[in-house]
Amino acid sequence: MNEILLIDKPAGISSFGVVAKVRRRLSEEVGHKVKVGHTGTLDPFATGLLILLTGKATKRSNEFLKLDKWYEATIRLGAESTTGDVEGEISETTGVSEVHIDAVKAALEKFTGKIEQKVPQYSAVKINGRRAYDLARKGVEVEMPTRKVEVYALELVSYKWPDLKIRCHVSSGTYIRALGKDIGKELGVGGYLTELRRTRVGDYKVEDAKKLGL
Repeated sequence: MNEILLIDKPAGISSFGVVAKVRRRLSEEVGHKVKVGHTGTLDPFATGLLILLTGKATKRSNEFLKLDKWYEATIRLGAESTTGDVEGEISETTGVSEVHIDAVKAALEKFTGKIEQKVPQYSAVKINGRRAYDLARKGVEVEMPTRKVEVYALELVSYKWPDLKIRCHVSSGTYIRALGKDIGKELGVGGYLTELRRTRVGDYKVEDAKKLGL
């Protein structure tokens, strides 16, 4: 049971929920409790590659956390979300009109390369020993740290106002929710993610992952 498991996570379940489901299923198969851990979470609304480790392989989690990642995301322009995605409170930006494709391309170019990101308040980062998302849910305002990350490639897949679909290859620690929000801010209209799919982590691809039955 000391294995690497590739799971294609569906929307509507947390990464911890996937771990619990897989742990229960494997434990039932072998007749004793199996240790299972993940190597980097996906938000509940997101889909795609989730790498799980079982048994002694759980000690290798740090190896996977540092790997590059590839994503496909859809950004809804002209509105903002408290969480940066569809799970937050959505508010439309007033007085904005459709953004020209040339401005979109220029914005994507600006966010390609080494950039600084502010960590989203709705994240698992610890602030004074507390998870940031716990503080955010209680309405506690905190100053979130910034991180230097690298966007190796940022490709325009399609654009039909207000939806902008992108494909990106990023360094470990990059928040795609923050990227979507920053692109919307750069365009002056706001933006949040309506879809997010992780397609690859290092050399591991979602095409090789198993579907998770809910």
